[in-house]
Amino acid sequence: MKVLCFSDLHRDQDAARQLVEMSAQADLVIGAGDFANQHQGLADTLDILSDIQLPTCLVPGNGETFEELRDAAQGWPSAVVMHGDGQTMKTTAGSIEFWGVGGGIPVTPFGAWSYDFDEERAAEMLADCPLGGILVVHSPPIDTVDHDSSGRIRGSQSIRDCVERCVPKLVVCGHIHSDWGKQVRVGNSLIVNAGPRGTIIDVDV
Repeated sequence: MKVLCFSDLHRDQDAARQLVEMSAQADLVIGAGDFANQHQGLADTLDILSDIQLPTCLVPGNGETFEELRDAAQGWPSAVVMHGDGQTMKTTAGSIEFWGVGGGIPVTPFGAWSYDFDEERAAEMLADCPLGGILVVHSPPIDTVDHDSSGRIRGSQSIRDCVERCVPKLVVCGHIHSDWGKQVRVGNSLIVNAGPRGTIIDVDV
């Protein structure tokens, strides 16, 4: 299964158009949050991305809430917004279990506008993640693709714990801009900080 992964568009319409073109090479699409800037401009990119007709999984970033993203994606029939839940996604290449959790984890230093969750709440939302599927999160697992521009690790312990427990085939995240495009492995799980340019990952199903 070829999976087109991206994150952190932040209203970048040119990047959204490029992703629509890239989707022709994929079986399934994942958007790992931050379509908006501080809750503004969700439609700027979603209206463009809605041309993608492939099955698509979205989670909110810390720049938009679950409710804002869910409402804005109503005009995108093939997209499903997940946050603390999951489902089986079916494609022409096969089916695979998904679980999604959005928002900034742990709580960011950005203040009241940021859609954030502490590690305890995140662990609750990750508790029912299935084994061996695909995990979509806005924030990276700690000490993976989460090094900020000063080199400090900014990821989530609860997400890392979930990865080690559930061993997803693929973990798609974003949030930490300085690690966009980077990939690492935690055991048998591939962790991808997707970034706005997008990347296509092969997943065995």
